Amino acid sequence: MRQTGARKEIDMPGGRLTQQERQQITLGLADGLAYAEIARRLDRPTSTVTREVMRNGGPAGYRGDLAHRATEQRAHRRRQTAPRGAQTPAPANGRDPAAVLAYEEVFTTLLMGQGLPKMMARVLTCLFTTDAGSLSAAELVQRLQVSPASVSKAVAFLEAQGLIRRERGERRHERYVVDDDVWYQSMIASAKSHEQLADTARQGVGVLGPDSPAAARLEGIARFVEFVGESIVRAAQQAREILHAKPDPEV
Repeated sequence: MRQTGARKEIDMPGGRLTQQERQQITLGLADGLAYAEIARRLDRPTSTVTREVMRNGGPAGYRGDLAHRATEQRAHRRRQTAPRGAQTPAPANGRDPAAVLAYEEVFTTLLMGQGLPKMMARVLTCLFTTDAGSLSAAELVQRLQVSPASVSKAVAFLEAQGLIRRERGERRHERYVVDDDVWYQSMIASAKSHEQLADTARQGVGVLGPDSPAAARLEGIARFVEFVGESIVRAAQQAREILHAKPDPEV
């Protein structure tokens, strides 16, 4: 691991990926290999390959030569913009800042793999890994080193998805909060979308005629997503208390 100016660049486990390794990732993706298999051939952790691909275009757009060039450019920009004489912040609560940053990157990559755009995933990860569970727009800008406009767009998206909420802080500044039961709320929202899909599919049954193959297909879709949605609601309601339960003390 090396330090440049005020920021530490987190090396990939075992050192930074080389240009040759990135080319092997490109070939592995072209052959349809899973991330785990590509990582095994490179003798790297699967998370390293996953993070590398998701950061550089995803499995469909990844190109090793472009990814290597982008990495060099990012490192160059960091060297240029790092303030002189700045000191690395002291670890908070005994935590290793480099390890925390590495974990946040892994979690962000996971959220991106589940469909969240990159900036939205970064903001959500930031909130999840903050002890208070809330940050102001200015704090997010500072932590993520992005523009206020990027933060504003990200929090608007996350709020619309029910993943975060706003609350008034001191001096009427807004803070963005991730509640402990955010996953419960997310599951319920998902169930509602299934319900809407089932209703819309059944509308098509009436339009296309109940005896047509298309109508039968739509009715099958409606029954399936309706069952899945109801199952999600039941499971979420039964498991909700887990989100607020204290972990058992170690014996």
